[in-house]
Amino acid sequence: MATKSDPNSKLIAENRRARFDYHIESDLEAGIMLLGSEVKSLRQGGSNIAESYASVEGGELWLINGYIAPYREAKTWGHEERRRRKLLVSRKELSRLWNATAREGMTIVPIRMYFNDRGIVKIKLGIAKGKKLADKRETSAKRDWDREKARLLKMSKRD
Repeated sequence: MATKSDPNSKLIAENRRARFDYHIESDLEAGIMLLGSEVKSLRQGGSNIAESYASVEGGELWLINGYIAPYREAKTWGHEERRRRKLLVSRKELSRLWNATAREGMTIVPIRMYFNDRGIVKIKLGIAKGKKLADKRETSAKRDWDREKARLLKMSKRD
């Protein structure tokens, strides 16, 4: 019998550009503090994390420049679309992130925002180092070669 997918777990937003612009060395899952109108807006699918990043400031982790569309039914008690949102991680993770950004010159980029199996909004963060133009070309060439290789293998299996 086929297993049904969980109706609560759902991808909200994905930052596909992050894997192209950054070399992601490790990732972690973080909770995010949201208002009720923000959660309702996310259930409708209005979000963008492509231009956002995370920063450790004052002993806390913040998501900066993440967009959540306004929830029309909230009108007067709605939320700001691009406000700073607090991310929830353990103290140990926070100190590791602070070391990575302050000492090693890494960047914290959001990769995916989703509802987990319990229906709670989570964000997957990547600890990354920026790629140079040559690295981006190399990644693009490798992806093209992999595509070509898969096509050639598929053609040889048909014969």
